[in-house]
Amino acid sequence: MPAEATNGKMSTEAVTTQPASLPEVVSKLKTALRLKSLEIEILHQISQAISGNLNLEEVLHHIIELVTQVTRGDSCLLYLLDKINEELVLRASKNPHPKIIGRIKVKLGEGITGWVAKERQPVAIQKDASNDPRFKFFHNLPEDRYQAFLSVPVITKNEVIGVINVQHRRPHRHTASEKTLLMTIANQVGGAIENARLYEETKKKAVQIETLSKVSKTITSNHYLDEMLHLIVSMMAETMNSSICSIMLLDEKKQELIIKATQSLSQAYSKKPNIKVHKSLLGRVVLDRKPLIIRDVIEEKGYMYPELAKQEGLRSLVSVPMMIKNNVIGVFNLYTAQERQFSQEEVQLLSTVANQAAVAIENTKLMSETIAMQEALETRKLVERAKGILIREEKISEDEAYRRIQQKSMKLRKSMREISEAIILAAEIKEQ
Repeated sequence: MPAEATNGKMSTEAVTTQPASLPEVVSKLKTALRLKSLEIEILHQISQAISGNLNLEEVLHHIIELVTQVTRGDSCLLYLLDKINEELVLRASKNPHPKIIGRIKVKLGEGITGWVAKERQPVAIQKDASNDPRFKFFHNLPEDRYQAFLSVPVITKNEVIGVINVQHRRPHRHTASEKTLLMTIANQVGGAIENARLYEETKKKAVQIETLSKVSKTITSNHYLDEMLHLIVSMMAETMNSSICSIMLLDEKKQELIIKATQSLSQAYSKKPNIKVHKSLLGRVVLDRKPLIIRDVIEEKGYMYPELAKQEGLRSLVSVPMMIKNNVIGVFNLYTAQERQFSQEEVQLLSTVANQAAVAIENTKLMSETIAMQEALETRKLVERAKGILIREEKISEDEAYRRIQQKSMKLRKSMREISEAIILAAEIKEQ
């Protein structure tokens, strides 16, 4: 018995420790080699597609196409982090409607996508992704109808800059190699995305500097004020891709804002009634002396012309005060056709241009007042000379001389300056 027991034990150990057969080992090695070859090929494709490409939209499109090809997912979405607002913005997708690009936004830590960005960890859900407690439902986002969900952070220089999501309509088990490959792709493309974003921002800043330069040249030119303001709103509309850009000046007596300049050809907008300062959203810009940003003017409570906005296809609005020292003389408005989150730099640019326009308006006003004062002084000198001639020739008092000039002016409907010039000219002819 003892011997049998010993033999049985030895037999069991032999079965347990028996190595895999040679064909099995070869098969596993082939599979591993195939996966590694695929990974290298994909990374090579990524390098070829995005290396040296500084067009952000093209880079994102290439990434989406490659990820979809590799994972065979039914949908792929790429979110980029907006550091200022601490939210992830959908910037590229495969299958969802293009109109949602830029409109779907998720706060850090919100939903699975926000969790992945905040925790810097991937998430793989085999089925019923919408049942996950971290899941956030979007009414207009098609990804909500998918079963399987794989989400990985995009990291570059140890900072999260975005998230890639892959969905399958049916339950799908994400293998370790699949997750590793997607993580590798995310890390590989992070640098390219960041370079493209930096290039895009640099181009935008260059355009802004050029716009400021053009505005400065316009203000110091010999253009008339109306022409100058029209050039300024046209330049800003082009720079910021605006549907309607306008300058409204404040009538302090009536406490109304009146359209002074716009690049829009819309008669409906140009002829809309003046806006009461104390009964409007734009009036708050004057009263608070602060910029106002409205994400959707059609839905905004208190916006006075939602029907006009619908008619003209207007969505977002940014309005900044036009300041001279501490006085607001008007507002500079900029509307866009799509919902838009204006950056701090864009608001600053608009404020700078608005204040430059305010200086141009004030300088024109001061110049007009100076010319008027000079003309008034010149008129007074001429009236005094004419009075002297009448006093000397007609032997009348100073008051009577002034009254005669005034009466003649009213009777002939000529200015007192013109009457005085006529009296002086007549006296000079007599002396000759």
